[in-house]
Amino acid sequence: MFCLQMIRYASWVPRVLLSWVGHADLRAVNESATAGVGPVAQALDSGQFEAALLLTDHDGEGGPYLRWLKERSGRVEIHLRRERLTGPTEFGEIYAAAVRACEHAIAVAQGDALTFHLSPGTPAMAAVWIILGKTRFPAEMIESSLKHGVKTVSVPFDIAADFLPDLLRQPDRELERLSAGLPPDAPEFDAIIHRSPAMQRVILRARRVAPRSVPVLLEGETGTGKELMARAIHRASPRRKCPFVAVNCGALPPELVESELFGHEKGAFTGADRTRPGYFAAADGGTLFLDEIGELPAPTQVKLLRVLQEGAVVRVGATTPRKVNVRVIAATNRTLTEEVTENRFREDLFYRLAVAVLKLPPLRERAGDVGLLADRLMEQINTESATEPGYQGKQLSASARNIVLQHSWPGNVRELANTLRRAAIWAGGSVITADELQEALLAPVRDPSLDVLNRPLGDGFNLPDLLAEVARHYLARALEEASNNKTRAAELVGLASYQTFTNWLAKYAMPKDGTVHA
Repeated sequence: MFCLQMIRYASWVPRVLLSWVGHADLRAVNESATAGVGPVAQALDSGQFEAALLLTDHDGEGGPYLRWLKERSGRVEIHLRRERLTGPTEFGEIYAAAVRACEHAIAVAQGDALTFHLSPGTPAMAAVWIILGKTRFPAEMIESSLKHGVKTVSVPFDIAADFLPDLLRQPDRELERLSAGLPPDAPEFDAIIHRSPAMQRVILRARRVAPRSVPVLLEGETGTGKELMARAIHRASPRRKCPFVAVNCGALPPELVESELFGHEKGAFTGADRTRPGYFAAADGGTLFLDEIGELPAPTQVKLLRVLQEGAVVRVGATTPRKVNVRVIAATNRTLTEEVTENRFREDLFYRLAVAVLKLPPLRERAGDVGLLADRLMEQINTESATEPGYQGKQLSASARNIVLQHSWPGNVRELANTLRRAAIWAGGSVITADELQEALLAPVRDPSLDVLNRPLGDGFNLPDLLAEVARHYLARALEEASNNKTRAAELVGLASYQTFTNWLAKYAMPKDGTVHA
């Protein structure tokens, strides 16, 4: 068990060294007098590190080297991980091993800064450290030599990825299939910052449906960007030059819902001192975005269905229908099929709206998007705040960025944006520290009954069933994110191999596509 027992100093942040063990390191056990102590020992001799987590793919030589290194390094806590590689340039295996080491180091040494040693091992190993250090696990990077000693490596560029699994596995054939026949550019969707396959699929489908006038239903948790997607679909449609009208159905007063949507005649009710066209008329020729559609009261659902069927509205207080040419994009953070089952939403209206259904994934399922979004949001915050008195442009420190990448963001992009804005306010200098970012995070709003660790005991509680539920959930998610590549799915959930993953599917009665047997 890699357990760090460090003295914490107020004036500096403890550092953990992560490195592969190279041939020069192993030779130092017997040849240190002539060949030097090797890059790893040289780095530990610098006194910068309180602990080291070393990786090796050498058979039988790790034990003697570890004992030798511990004897000469004194106070530094050192641990060695054995990683099996089929070759010294197998980028996928090297990448997976390095990620496991980083995640383990972060989990047991929270708040400690990571340092990657580039010198030991193969060029492929050094390249993976650079990729991780510039993206998913921001870290300091060092190199060492007999002539120049230990020095920090400056890598003066940013790699445009926080997570690069697509470079390490077969291309997503489904993604390629969906891409066929699409227009070469879709600048209307540029405002949706993304890189993950999950969002790529959603946007590809949105691009397909945009030129048509069929209704679209957007489903997704609060803060996933449903209105942003609706606006992009409108801008990519033939209606782009006509109005886009957004309505929050949950914010409409119940007694005025019909008047707001369909309009009213002067004198139709008390206070109606003038004729009001309504949102449908305002969006004529364009797009009407009905956010939180599940909040509409039942009587209004009936009238909305008639409007969609007949393409005409009847104002409150009128008897003559008025033709409107409106494309409706509806959105909800509920699952409308469940609302229909519970008789809270009309089934016929659901099927009228759900011609094209796009499910926006939560941020926790968008691997690689968090860092990209954080960078863009920080740019926006700095631009918007530039004219404020005394404002200084901000950037995230490496440790603060690590917190951003590891947080689950239950409030999705909206929570991320608001957290960064608060952190920019709290930060005293130009760099947002880990403490300042941590203080900007809000305590999550959670339903204890949904927490796997806080289920009430008794009253039908069944531990085997709960464990099976958790296993099925994560096995299915891994298969989906890995596009049914079992080797990749096994890596995502920390299983040793695709065969082990297959055994888990069989254990929990799941077919290879991840769906659960009835």
